[in-house]
Amino acid sequence: MDHLIIVDCQYDFIDGSLACSHSREAVRNIIAFANANDVECMYTSDWHSKTNKSFKINGGIWPVHCVAGSRGAEVSDEFNQMNEGNRPGKDNIFYKGKNDDVEEYSACLAANSSGKVLSECVSPHVYVTGIAAEYCVKETVLGLLEKGIKVTVLKDCLGYVSEDDYRKSLAAMKEKGAEVL
Repeated sequence: MDHLIIVDCQYDFIDGSLACSHSREAVRNIIAFANANDVECMYTSDWHSKTNKSFKINGGIWPVHCVAGSRGAEVSDEFNQMNEGNRPGKDNIFYKGKNDDVEEYSACLAANSSGKVLSECVSPHVYVTGIAAEYCVKETVLGLLEKGIKVTVLKDCLGYVSEDDYRKSLAAMKEKGAEVL
């Protein structure tokens, strides 16, 4: 069975401090794809402390987002519409961005509550979806490709910051070997 990696579909990227274009549509499309296909879902979550160095207030470039324990850090509850085994839970949510001093876009080294690392748990072929296409999705895809994992990116299942950069990111992922559908 293939894995469906759902990158950072958290409230801060959907309707919060870093809300992205097409994010609500992406979530609906991800749910439809997962419910119609034989896949096992794995979620990634940006997960920061209030002192994370990526925040503008701490010298970084981003507004405060996805602070551990906040609504903005929660995976969208729309995913409760998934078939029961694919809903978000402690074993299939992988957290990244926990180190305050390191910017971590890729979810390849993200770990779940048991300490299992995402890139070590996936099938030889994965589908990748989520938010934001130009940052965490792209870096996760490139990291998986470097590990020899075959990746299919579902372009209608992506949220993005800029449509131009979204298109450039799709081209960059395809150039590195990802299939884009």
